[in-house]
Amino acid sequence: MPISPERILFEDEHILAVTKLAGELVVRGKGEVGKLPLLDFLKKDHPGLRALHRLDFETSGVVVFAKSKAAQQETLNNKFDQWKKYYHAIVAGRVKQNAGAIDKPLPARGEGLVEAVTQYKVIERFSDATLIEAAMETGRHHQIRRHMASIQHALVLDDLYGNKKYNQAFAKIFKYWKFFLHAARLELPHPVTGEKLVIESPLPDAFQAVLKKMRAFDNAQRL
Repeated sequence: MPISPERILFEDEHILAVTKLAGELVVRGKGEVGKLPLLDFLKKDHPGLRALHRLDFETSGVVVFAKSKAAQQETLNNKFDQWKKYYHAIVAGRVKQNAGAIDKPLPARGEGLVEAVTQYKVIERFSDATLIEAAMETGRHHQIRRHMASIQHALVLDDLYGNKKYNQAFAKIFKYWKFFLHAARLELPHPVTGEKLVIESPLPDAFQAVLKKMRAFDNAQRL
């Protein structure tokens, strides 16, 4: 069975962009078994497909694959130059600033600390949480999760970097147990033609449902 058509965000002879679901692997890691990774699934219809980048297992949103060797090689040669990634996330607490930047080096495998900058802006505030957009050009391991936690606004339900008591209370009220991080938009030059591409993935239904519950909860608290 091919991938659902609504998950295909962009396709031409060189690249394929799709929406990755939360709880889905982009590629198989060492020792991992079970559900077929997205790359393996897509290869059934696109032999020779190659992953250009990855998203964490829990993260949803835009992922781009190379259909041609030229697309893969140009992307690697240019080291993802001019790629800009925009994520939506729900973080703990009310973020006071409407926008800001977090410039803190993060560890990279085999490289020690490396430069990492995350820019963020507030989309919507709730009584004790905030919906933000986070943008970055680098892609360090858990960059947004680590950076937001460093300013005391860890992702809601992120037990690795956040507050477990807060997360337990949130889960009890809203009946959801996974953190919210969605790669909503990717801007990049087409690796072969150079044309600027803007590829967007809509918020998952589960993400939108929790936001709706949060708005209803806040309104009820005001009555």
